[in-house]
Amino acid sequence: MEGDGPSAAAPQYQPVCPTRDACVYSSCYCEENIWKLCEYIKTHNQYPLEECYAVFISNEKKMVPIWKQQARSENGPVIWDYHVVLLHVSREGQSFIYDLDTILPFPCPFNIYIEDALKSDDDIHPQFRRKFRVVRADSYLKNFASDRSHMKDSSGNWREPPPEYPCIETGGEPGLLPGHCSDPCLP
Repeated sequence: MEGDGPSAAAPQYQPVCPTRDACVYSSCYCEENIWKLCEYIKTHNQYPLEECYAVFISNEKKMVPIWKQQARSENGPVIWDYHVVLLHVSREGQSFIYDLDTILPFPCPFNIYIEDALKSDDDIHPQFRRKFRVVRADSYLKNFASDRSHMKDSSGNWREPPPEYPCIETGGEPGLLPGHCSDPCLP
């Protein structure tokens, strides 16, 4: 991976987790990956959880382009139905994006991630323009739930293998806070 580790971000910044490899990761389960990263931040208490946010990226068509993703070997974008990343806004005024699916540095300085992975809406066809839903990490940990039903086809078969750990159940209803992400960014 390009630039994994603290030195890739900024000399003074200490990432919220040691490395990308230290994170719980399941391909195609970005909302759960970010929930697990929020859980890590909470249990390791290096930074206040209030500095962290789960950011859902989607649109009405469920077709959002994101560049610099591992799922694409060329320079073009991956078209996700939605994607979830973690935003850390440190009290020192630095902001970093944690995207477990990117080939950009981990963590990635906010401005670099916006420029290289999201690009400008001016360069994107209107049907692909993204909407964002930003959820405080403490609220995400408390309210997120997923029954993973969105990852099954009409016959009940998995589209992608589920994570090995049990479904995340926090008392929230799946989908209420976009646990299954039917419309994660829309009112």
